[in-house]
Amino acid sequence: MVLRIIVGLVLTIAAFAVFGRRLWWLKRLAFSGQPAPERVAAVRAHPAADVETQLTEVVGQRKLLKWSVPGAAHAATFWGFIVLLLTIIEAYGDLFSRTFAIPGIGHWAVIGFLEDLFAVGVLCGLATFTVIRIRNDPHKEGRRSRFFGSHTRAAWVVLAMITAVILTLLIYRGAQQNTGTFPYPHPWAFASWAFGKALAPLGYGVNSVLEVVFLLAQLGVVLAFLVVIAYSKHLHIFLAPLNIMFSRRPNALGPLEPMRSAGKVLDFEEADPDTDVFGIGKIEDMTWKGLLDLGTCTECGRCQSQCPAWATGKPLSPKQVILDLRDHAFAKAPYLLATEEERAHLPADVLAEAARPLVGTKEENGVIDPDVLWSCTNCGACVEECPVDIEHIDHIDGMRRHQVLVESAFPTEATGMLNNLERKGNPWGMAEDRRADWITELDFEVPVVDGVIPDGIEYLFWVGCAGALEDRAKKTTKAIAELLHTAGVTFAVLGPAEACTGDPARRLGNEFVFQMLAQQNIETLNEAGAGRDKGRKVIASCPHCFNTISREYPQLGGDYEVIHHTQLLAKLVEDGKLTPVNSIDEKITYHDPCFLGRHNKVYTPPRAIIDAVPGTRAEEMHRCKGQGFCCGAGGARMWLEERIGTRINNNRIDEALALNPDTVSTACPYCMVMLGDAINAKKASGEAKDSLEVIDVAQLLVRSVRLREEQPKA
Repeated sequence: MVLRIIVGLVLTIAAFAVFGRRLWWLKRLAFSGQPAPERVAAVRAHPAADVETQLTEVVGQRKLLKWSVPGAAHAATFWGFIVLLLTIIEAYGDLFSRTFAIPGIGHWAVIGFLEDLFAVGVLCGLATFTVIRIRNDPHKEGRRSRFFGSHTRAAWVVLAMITAVILTLLIYRGAQQNTGTFPYPHPWAFASWAFGKALAPLGYGVNSVLEVVFLLAQLGVVLAFLVVIAYSKHLHIFLAPLNIMFSRRPNALGPLEPMRSAGKVLDFEEADPDTDVFGIGKIEDMTWKGLLDLGTCTECGRCQSQCPAWATGKPLSPKQVILDLRDHAFAKAPYLLATEEERAHLPADVLAEAARPLVGTKEENGVIDPDVLWSCTNCGACVEECPVDIEHIDHIDGMRRHQVLVESAFPTEATGMLNNLERKGNPWGMAEDRRADWITELDFEVPVVDGVIPDGIEYLFWVGCAGALEDRAKKTTKAIAELLHTAGVTFAVLGPAEACTGDPARRLGNEFVFQMLAQQNIETLNEAGAGRDKGRKVIASCPHCFNTISREYPQLGGDYEVIHHTQLLAKLVEDGKLTPVNSIDEKITYHDPCFLGRHNKVYTPPRAIIDAVPGTRAEEMHRCKGQGFCCGAGGARMWLEERIGTRINNNRIDEALALNPDTVSTACPYCMVMLGDAINAKKASGEAKDSLEVIDVAQLLVRSVRLREEQPKA
């Protein structure tokens, strides 16, 4: 008895000493980053929401359960370990008394049943994980495996250790059954009872030895696993609840965060790149929340499996970005945590790691290759899939900001786009007065605001650069205008007073140009009387404009109620103000724009419009809604060449062509351009029928409504 107490306590003290030392080191490393007071303030401001988030995301395993089989396996393992905390308490009690039972509940039959039930559940989960890892072995599957790039050897070690935790538990409990010291009625603890039956022929003496040996083995494996957790990806067991608590709510999609230095929003009129932090230029420029992201990654590869850049052969893997940053942070930690005097005496490998550029080519020994950085489309699939709320886009765009604003290192083809934005207010460099040309092609008047929006105007229609200047998008603009006019909705446009919202500049990393354009537009909108306090709504046909005006302009003081045109048109159809009657006999597949769907959760209105048109037969692509696949234009990729791998828009169109549709519909001018180009290429190669076209849902609706209006004249 004394010996097992001594052994048990020595193991415990040693394990907790190593574990505690590692946690203290990790805490110091995390807080070597920039402050993030806004994260703490958000948690303090919404305690009820934080509790709900912990219950749904952590306890409820909501995101993990989106993938039913691995999600169920993880949930069984997670919930199993919560219940099996009772068995750890019992094991420590058994060190001091062979007849120990938890006071008050130690002899409840249902507790013994639940402990065994979840022990078996954990084993089932582990068996599932084993099959999944064998089937997705990156050594065989290569890039197709979501575990490609993960530390797979460590994963197998952890699976073995968890298995050992459960087996040592059941063996020592089975031995307890045979020595008469088991606290629960035998039939209820069914797994322990089965192990007891198997061990019974060994006799009382052997079972007494097994009870002690496997009790200590149980504690030893649990404590060893605790130490392994602190030094492996399974650190997420402790960090995930914290990371989820301090993550952006409801998620890190939609707006980019403003640039901050020392926790304060950067003012470009006073900012100094020599003293202020401009984006992420080195690992310590990340906030403690960013560093917490790095330590929380589970290496599950869900983000990688959904990334359009990775799927089309590009070097970007969101998972690998996080892992490379994490490995660099850990390797540079001795330098970050040392004083100036101590740094001079650090080993050469640590000093070499500290000198590495965060973004650089292989020849430059960079941590993140520029091709990785510029492959991102900001589609948000990684953020949507991540079960522990890592904010990949914030980190990628943070590095882009530093490259653009400090290093002036970005793809050369973006130079023209940025110059056009600064000089002409649109990416193509067209004259301002051309923004109203589309109005002359209509047979009714569209008011152009000159000063304040006149009384009686319900909506301000924000046309956007593409909607006013790009030929394919202009068709959507005219369709929307015709539908609003037909429905009796009064609206006006800004015409030449509009400028680009700044989305391409911000997503590229040029926050300066974004703020210049945003402040100009906010001033224009406020002078026109389009603020939320004026009770007037803004219609946006471009999801990028929709996202920027509604969710990013508030960072600069612009507060507007913005709706996407599909939301308004669907409401007009529902209210009977637009009634599509003429049948359009076509099979249609709808492509979700990332910034309308995944970033802003607008999925139903476009589909409601398609369903309202008689004769249409809608069929979803395999990747749709929250799991939709990008067209390749986001993240300023619309203006960058796609030189690596296959084209993202071609990949998407291949999925659409598999359904043999008559029409591909969408609700974004960027998507129309990208998908339209892909279809034209497929037509040229004979892979798509000549009649196939890409149209906005507004164009589909106006065909039905317009034909209905023209029929009496005929």
